[in-house]
Amino acid sequence: MKETKASGIRNLLKVVAILLLVTVGWQPRAFSLGQATGAEQAQARDGSHDFDFNTGVWHTHIRRMLDPFSASSDVVELEGIVTIRPVWGGRARLEEIEADGPKGHWEGLSLFLYNPQSHQWSQSFLNGKIAVLSGGLVGEFHDGRGELYAHDTFHDKSIFVRAVWSEITPNSHRYTESYSNDGGKTWFTSFDAHKTREKDLPPSDMAAGAEPMSADPDGHAFDFDLGTWHAQSSRLMHPLTGSTTWADLEGQTVVHRVWGGRANLAEYVGDGPAGHVQLLALRWFNPNTHEWNLDFARPNVGTLGEPGVGQCKNGRCEFYDQEEINGRQIWVRFSIWKISDDSAQSEQAFSNDGGKTWEVNWINKYSRTN
Repeated sequence: MKETKASGIRNLLKVVAILLLVTVGWQPRAFSLGQATGAEQAQARDGSHDFDFNTGVWHTHIRRMLDPFSASSDVVELEGIVTIRPVWGGRARLEEIEADGPKGHWEGLSLFLYNPQSHQWSQSFLNGKIAVLSGGLVGEFHDGRGELYAHDTFHDKSIFVRAVWSEITPNSHRYTESYSNDGGKTWFTSFDAHKTREKDLPPSDMAAGAEPMSADPDGHAFDFDLGTWHAQSSRLMHPLTGSTTWADLEGQTVVHRVWGGRANLAEYVGDGPAGHVQLLALRWFNPNTHEWNLDFARPNVGTLGEPGVGQCKNGRCEFYDQEEINGRQIWVRFSIWKISDDSAQSEQAFSNDGGKTWEVNWINKYSRTN
């Protein structure tokens, strides 16, 4: 739930394509300093249900220290509501918070993802005021206490961040966020929230925000694709190699509006000769820049990467990013456009010459289903 803008280390695990929008692409190389032995993997506990305790609607009392490293820091207290629900078949959790205090109204959104290989959770956060993805917190639960960590900056200085879920009962728990500027030797509390249960979620509740809140026309660029879609995809198996071998996928995408209409979640599943694919896509609108951001998760990764960023003009939306493939940095372009109320298309393309030429490697055709 933190409000600082992350500029430290983030996990560069991303597949660029999406939405409707979900399309499937290549996966950048993941580097690891080591690999657990078979015995260590066998002993690792399944933590996929560690956050089950917080599903529901909660009242929260927040105490926030504006400068946790200063003994004379101003303290702001807020009262609010937190709504937490499982998404993506329980592989992820979506948290929406709104609170009021002396500085006015504040809103945020967190996406929690579980990595079944590392048995860890990640948390990524969007602040309603700046709409920039931050956090990158990663960690796990031990003895009923969850601890997630990240590297960040505060007042332009490098710090570590620790998020802790503790004092967990069926109807209450505590969330504390602390900073360290000495490599974890000492910690200073920056955010302390006590939550008490208000009610359980309605059986079919899918986010506060059935109606869009944005008055900016650009904030409605993707309204056309809310709902359920059949997706026919063609994938170039070996991009940027001169290969002409393509494989087909048949799939379905379900797109929900969340966070009062400022964001969407798209859940995709597809099958074909290229294998079985599942993706969760988060996309959100930044009213300060009038841009949309796209980001994904895969079931065996458990983190979001750096988002693709772009705008929509003349009915066509294009997003750009830079990634690594086969040890080389390339440009990635994702395009999506509406054909009719019940059909749309998207493409993913790569460029290894700075955008002079582009090779399309994914073509996706969507048709609306009931």
